[in-house]
Amino acid sequence: MTRRAAIGVVIATLLTTVPVFSQVQTAIPPPVSRVPTQGGGLSLDDAIARAVEQEPSLRAARIALEAARGQRVQAGLKPNPSVTFDHRGEPGGSDRQTAIGVEWPLDLFRRSGRVEVADRELAASELTLADRRRLLAADVRARYGDVLVAMREAVVLDDLIATTRRQHELMRARVEQGASPAIDRDLLEVELRRSESERLLQNGRIDITLIALKRILGMDPGSALALGETLESRVQRDAGTRGDDSSAGVEQRADVLAAHARVGLAEARVGRAQAEGRFDITLFAGYMRMEAGFPQRGLAADGALVPIHGGFNYLSAGATVMLPLLDRKQGEVAAAKAERRAAAAEYDAARLSAAAERAAARTADASAHEAVTLFAQNVRSLARQNLSVVTESYELGRVTVFEVLAERRRFVDIERGYTEALRAAYDARTALERASGGVR
Repeated sequence: MTRRAAIGVVIATLLTTVPVFSQVQTAIPPPVSRVPTQGGGLSLDDAIARAVEQEPSLRAARIALEAARGQRVQAGLKPNPSVTFDHRGEPGGSDRQTAIGVEWPLDLFRRSGRVEVADRELAASELTLADRRRLLAADVRARYGDVLVAMREAVVLDDLIATTRRQHELMRARVEQGASPAIDRDLLEVELRRSESERLLQNGRIDITLIALKRILGMDPGSALALGETLESRVQRDAGTRGDDSSAGVEQRADVLAAHARVGLAEARVGRAQAEGRFDITLFAGYMRMEAGFPQRGLAADGALVPIHGGFNYLSAGATVMLPLLDRKQGEVAAAKAERRAAAAEYDAARLSAAAERAAARTADASAHEAVTLFAQNVRSLARQNLSVVTESYELGRVTVFEVLAERRRFVDIERGYTEALRAAYDARTALERASGGVR
């Protein structure tokens, strides 16, 4: 098929589809009114603070920490004494016996072990909560970035639609005056309707990313939310900071500290199991009064006959010693030592993972920001200049409308590539902040 024949087929196809487009005119809402930015909107820092305060799963973790504090209080309490009361009587007789006893466990070696385990569990719970805050902050930043990316893509489409609509209006006037062929107007209308349909799809993407952000902020999906930053402004702000200015190593990251705390917890459990296998002493004391008699009479000191009956008082005291002859908690000690070895291995794995994550994030952050700088300083300006030259050449009749449309699509591809570079820089900084132990 020759070039002339191919152009004829394209023209015939467009002529058959243009009437449909002419009958359906779709209004496109501007993106700024859909998701407001700047001027009092929610900043990234405010979003992180709000999520840390209101996100339901993090609230549950804080409540679990309160439970750990309660367990720590309980572990420090000494066992209660026991009091017994016993009364016995002879049916139909005069014999009576009343006894009161007290037992007090000394808890010689067990309390310190319980307290140590509870302290380590509380410390591990606090560090686990801190790590969950770190991960939640990273998730908020990621969801916030999804919205910023969707908004920027909508802005690019809006600019394209506005430019194409203006050119289409001018072209329609020129066609009516006979200065340009109708095919040029129809080609521009096809491009306009295609861009408008993409913009409608982009509206849905914005809504989806907003719903995901509202969920992690603890907000209802139908509530209003405006963002106070753009993707470019956030990446520029990130570029002005090192992102990893902490002098502390990966050992100070919350998850690594939590893994180290679990090693100490396992060690404390070993000590508790060994202490529970030692002997223990329980002190006891008692008082008993016994009254007894016989159905006979005897002589009193004065020689009178009296019933034979007497009362006796007894005091008792002693100690009960638990002897660990058979059960010395051998199984619990062995299990606790195995848990200690496993916790040490998990700590080593956490340190290695944190170091690798941090190194990879540094590399990605540096590369992504270099790519953004290249796009911003060279690629975008040159692409915009090329589009202007091609457009002016079309006005002079040196190129066809096909070449104008091709250059415009190339420019849109460049803008989308810039958006991807911004997204890569944003995600790389998110990963670097998460790897370094916190997210701003």
